[in-house]
Amino acid sequence: MENFFSILGGMGTLATESFVRILNHRTVTHKDQDYLNYVLFNHATVPDRTAAILDPQHAKDPLPFLLDDIAKQNLLQPNFIVLTCNTAHYFFDTLQEATGIPILHMPREAALELKRQQKGGKVAFLGTEGSVKAGVYERELKQAGFEVMIPKPQLQKKVNDLIYRDIKEQDFLNKDLYYEILFDTVETYGCDSVVLGCTELSLMEEFAAGHPYHVVDAQSILVDRTIERAMADRKKDGTFSKEI
Repeated sequence: MENFFSILGGMGTLATESFVRILNHRTVTHKDQDYLNYVLFNHATVPDRTAAILDPQHAKDPLPFLLDDIAKQNLLQPNFIVLTCNTAHYFFDTLQEATGIPILHMPREAALELKRQQKGGKVAFLGTEGSVKAGVYERELKQAGFEVMIPKPQLQKKVNDLIYRDIKEQDFLNKDLYYEILFDTVETYGCDSVVLGCTELSLMEEFAAGHPYHVVDAQSILVDRTIERAMADRKKDGTFSKEI
């Protein structure tokens, strides 16, 4: 297979499944051959990224596993790599240094999209505690000119419960809790927009859209950028640029 990209997923698997489903659904097709060429790495056994960031002395390090994935993708030579785990972007610079293949940067693309939408003011970032501590989204959003609200412990606990207790552990899309979290960010914290920086929250937004809040779903933006990049590569008839 030539002129393809690779998806580094499995963190978690249901969120990766959601990414692939949306990717295929949004690709404009009239026949089988119109779909995009890609290889999926569903590496479900990568150690927990949040645990490694919050407690590096005791938690198992996911970086060697991710670097091994990059080494395998170096052998395949895809046009580009899509990293679908938000928290794993904590390791982005190290992963990019390990390959000449460009890796799409999901937090950066989300911040740029919010800026393109000309939605200023205060922005809430919702994600795992690992993503919050990593500061990747906060840095990208601030560089794009936004004031960033990081959830206080009470709100973060609700986010944690939704991600881990409900979605990851029970495969339960808790619509009521999700709406409660969005309400808190807007009404209690006075935010104008909400950026979802967790693929489980992306899954939640896909399921529970229709609320009145302005939400930028990083995974959804990554899907759009992936399609744009893949279609541009396809139009080049097998040639592609290494620049993002």
